[in-house]
Amino acid sequence: MEVLWTGCASIMSRDPKLTCKTSMWMFPIYGMAAVFSPIHKHMQDKNILYRGSIYTICIFAAEYFTGTILKKCKLCPWDYSSRPANINGLINLSYTPLWFLAGLIFEKLLDFEDGTKSH
Repeated sequence: MEVLWTGCASIMSRDPKLTCKTSMWMFPIYGMAAVFSPIHKHMQDKNILYRGSIYTICIFAAEYFTGTILKKCKLCPWDYSSRPANINGLINLSYTPLWFLAGLIFEKLLDFEDGTKSH
């Protein structure tokens, strides 16, 4: 996901090589998305706004928590300090719709993996 996102940014900067950038620290962080499985199972009967909001909050919490630890060790690969809608440079609130959508996409992937009916 990170590679796709930074690759799209290279399109915007007219990089014909479509160069992508990420950090090895992102693999375990994105791996934490596995917690969506039990959360998803408890929210299957909730509406899409509720589910997407919970996923967004979880993603922001993971981003803030892991970013805080990495920042203390001077290893944090992201810094949103220059963005107007940031929290301690660790969360970019303008990404809220993207994380909302990403959570719902993860949910659909879980439905597909489990063979369950989509919402």
